[in-house]
Amino acid sequence: MDVILLERVAKLGQMGEVVSVKEGYARNFLLPQGKAMRANDANMARFETEKAQLEARNLETRKEAEAMAAKLDGQQFVIIRSASDSGALYGSVSPRDVADVATEEGFSIDRKQIVVQGPIKELGLHRMTVALHPEVETTIEINVARSAEEAELQASGKSIQELAAEEEAAAEFEIQELFDDIGSAADDDYGDDAPAASEARADDGDDS
Repeated sequence: MDVILLERVAKLGQMGEVVSVKEGYARNFLLPQGKAMRANDANMARFETEKAQLEARNLETRKEAEAMAAKLDGQQFVIIRSASDSGALYGSVSPRDVADVATEEGFSIDRKQIVVQGPIKELGLHRMTVALHPEVETTIEINVARSAEEAELQASGKSIQELAAEEEAAAEFEIQELFDDIGSAADDDYGDDAPAASEARADDGDDS
């Protein structure tokens, strides 16, 4: 199907271009979202009449998107999730989850604006692209952790593997200290008994 683009569409074309697309893509996405209209003589004439208005509206929305992008770029959002010791999530983090946490922080983002290759299924830091406008994109970071404390450590640059190694080392150190304390206590006990044993032997000698 041939359509006239009413705005720039990534990997497809610029405003005003006539492009050929699959009918399903046009019916389910381009046409209902107002990104394009069918290419025919009537619509071509309509586009030429409304072109100036469309360009002005596009410029306005692009400026708004650029202002939002300047505030949003580089922002980090924390999402708390349950996960295994290896870092695998019990579930996943979806674009809707990302949009919800960003909105809670005061940034109005729609889940459809989150550009992801797939859902997030592991703990850690994940960079994502947000398409605020056909011509404006920005990048955010999602910090997926099991607790606020873990999120802070991840934000400082430590991976889940490093955190696990540190916890294991700390546990081994505590166990070693426990054994050292037990050993010291045993040595003290033997030290206290030694004089008593010597005195007992001395008393036996006196009786004879």
